[in-house]
Amino acid sequence: MAYLIDATAAPICIIAPVSSWAAAVSSYVEEGNGLQLFIQAIPFNFYAILTLVMMIFLAVSEFDYGPMAGHEKNAKEKGDVFSGMKNLAETEEEEAGAGGKVMDLIFPIAVLIIACVIGMIYSGGFFEGESFINAFSNSDASIGLMLGSFATLVITFIYYLLRRRMSFTEMTACIPEGFKSMVPAILILTFAWSLKAMTDSLGAKQFVEAVVQQSAGGFKTFLPAIIFLIACLLSFSTGTSWGTFGILIPITLGVFPLTDPLGVVCVSACMAGAVCGDHCSPISDTTIMASAGARCDHVVHVSTQLPYALTTAGVSFVAYVIAGFVPKAYIALPVAAVLMILALFCMRKILGVKEA
Repeated sequence: MAYLIDATAAPICIIAPVSSWAAAVSSYVEEGNGLQLFIQAIPFNFYAILTLVMMIFLAVSEFDYGPMAGHEKNAKEKGDVFSGMKNLAETEEEEAGAGGKVMDLIFPIAVLIIACVIGMIYSGGFFEGESFINAFSNSDASIGLMLGSFATLVITFIYYLLRRRMSFTEMTACIPEGFKSMVPAILILTFAWSLKAMTDSLGAKQFVEAVVQQSAGGFKTFLPAIIFLIACLLSFSTGTSWGTFGILIPITLGVFPLTDPLGVVCVSACMAGAVCGDHCSPISDTTIMASAGARCDHVVHVSTQLPYALTTAGVSFVAYVIAGFVPKAYIALPVAAVLMILALFCMRKILGVKEA
């Protein structure tokens, strides 16, 4: 469960245009082009997409390997879900009040998505005559998300008051708690912007651009795969993908113009590598929250998830080598998906399927 939670956290956010991640990536690009670049990079975000493919395959086929297989066998044969760590399952929880419905959870999320989309097209000039596509492409994600979040907060207050699920005092008490949970993300983004400004001041973009231009023409085709590896190592060591965005995306954009198809692939490789390193890192906030949410020992979660993440990373690396030569999403993405499925089938054939 911890792996499923982690695999549907950052990999989903990095391919979702309506998210704070899109706003963070867009902030490193020239005004008006950030969201458009983010959307263009989605089909080339091989690690995020292949992680979802792998997760579905493992869930449907009930195939596990590495340390995860041992824990699965222990759970099935001995009924010990936590592999002897019973203390994690015995923590006390506050019981939810009676009368709660699934709609109490779904409704605010649905409103948030709709309100953020409306806020984004509003910032893009949709209500001033622009088409929906142009308004969405030219929108300011940070403004749209802010407007959508505020509207959702107001509507949620009204909804819970009408449902009598929470009092006004209880809801206002949740606001500072929610803000405190966002402080790490705010600090990371602030430090990432600082790193971006530092690299700009040092002329890192111009240096890398000059080095690449002096290299052989065939070297550029391997840059997506190289950037993917660099982003993986940087994100793994720092435990943050947003900080990796701040370092590598400005350098990548200094080498390739936004009109260059290979530039889009390289930016996507940077985002995919950052998510991969974040996914593997034991000091990543998403990794820590996934293990805590599943009530799984953190070290066990990291050790069981790592073989899965490395398998996906290996296939993604090959896919970026292919995309460097053929920067076409309708060719590279299907090839990557086929390679992922073939790799899993081969591993299943070699390792065999454990009987329940």
